[in-house]
Formats: sequence, structure tokens, C-alpha cells
Amino acid sequence: MAIGVKNIDGTSDSKCKCGSWIDHWQKYSTTKVGLCREVNCRNVATDGALVQKANSTDNNWYIIPLCQQHNLLKGQEIRVIDSTTFISANKKETCEK
Repeated sequence: MAIGVKNIDGTSDSKCKCGSWIDHWQKYSTTKVGLCREVNCRNVATDGALVQKANSTDNNWYIIPLCQQHNLLKGQEIRVIDSTTFISANKKETCEK
């Protein structure tokens, strides 16, 4: 099973107290980053990507780990593994509490 997400543009304009968005994800997921979460990718995840769940009533913005190649696919839907931990990109709920 996989989850569809749309990679949206916006985190490069926004800074996080965690140092980077990938660090933000690792801190709040309490998991090592590891591989890109795209279902067929075996590259190391280097970027904290800003995504929204596709075909969902959930309009929240989340950070997930992706490789640079998949993070550059702005506006496109990609499939990520269903065990992906979605961390809120709303800093008021996380690192600015």
C-alpha cells in the first residue's frame, strides 16, 4: 500500500529552529532519516520535503524525508510508503511551542 502526496513549494522560504527541515522531521518523528520515502526509490533521503496528502480532506502541510530528485518534483503527485511518518510543518505545533 502507498500514500499519494503532492510536493508543494514553500519550505525554502521558511526557516526552522531545528536547523533544517530534515532535522525537524528526525527530531519530531524520533526516527533516523534513512531512505527516501518514495515507494520505488533507494536513495538516501537528504531533504525535508513539504507535502500535502493527495486526494484527502486533510489539507495540512507535512514534512517527510525525500531524496533531492523527488523533492524537486514540485506540484506533482508521488507515492510514498504507507509507513511514512508525517510531521507537521506548522512550527507553532512543534519547534515554536
